[in-house]
Amino acid sequence: MSTPSNNSTSIPTNLLSNNRAWADRLRTEDPGFFLRLSHQQTPQYFWIGCSDSRVPATQITGLLPGEMFVHRNVANVVPPADLNCLSALQFAVDVLKVRHVIVCGHYGCSGIRAAMEGHRLGLVDDWLRNVADVRQKHAVHLAGLENKERQLDRLCELNVMEQVAHVANAASVQDAWARGQALVVHGWIYAVDDGLLRDLGLSVDGPAGLAIERANPAASQGAPLAGAGMTSEVAKGEVAL
Repeated sequence: MSTPSNNSTSIPTNLLSNNRAWADRLRTEDPGFFLRLSHQQTPQYFWIGCSDSRVPATQITGLLPGEMFVHRNVANVVPPADLNCLSALQFAVDVLKVRHVIVCGHYGCSGIRAAMEGHRLGLVDDWLRNVADVRQKHAVHLAGLENKERQLDRLCELNVMEQVAHVANAASVQDAWARGQALVVHGWIYAVDDGLLRDLGLSVDGPAGLAIERANPAASQGAPLAGAGMTSEVAKGEVAL
């Protein structure tokens, strides 16, 4: 078979070269690294993040392969009926025995913006309905913010909070807590413009700490934006949405 001459269909050999250089560098630093890695993975963390190419989970947290189990999708959503995400969560909790589940969004998320502004992008519109529901729930609060970018940042945060609640309510997580397994669910957000992660002050370590106030969807309206160097007023161990 002849090699295609069209650059759009040719093999990205630079990525293969980069991979060899990366593997060689790791072997030089730690000759037994890949041998140990091939035997098992024992991560302490399960990351649920956005598919955005600017937010690579292990790089921004300074971890090596094998130290974090990762699931990513557009706008870091955890729909209660999504078997893909829930299966990854169940595997992380039941098989890998992770101790921390981190739901991490990021400011300037294109998926969040599309849901906020009602852009029509195709099939992904159905997926982003999950974010649109968060926007609708907090519509009054969002409308009270001074500009569109502030609203976008806040919706990015509110979406993380909603997904933390979904994770904490998942059967695999509830079952883990019921049997006394140590497991904490966290809500974080990442700023692409400075490379820093921010804790939204939202951590849940058991069913007793989970308070979902469906009757009061504006419960977190008073929270300042973490992007301004502050964190949510939602108390540690309590999800109020």
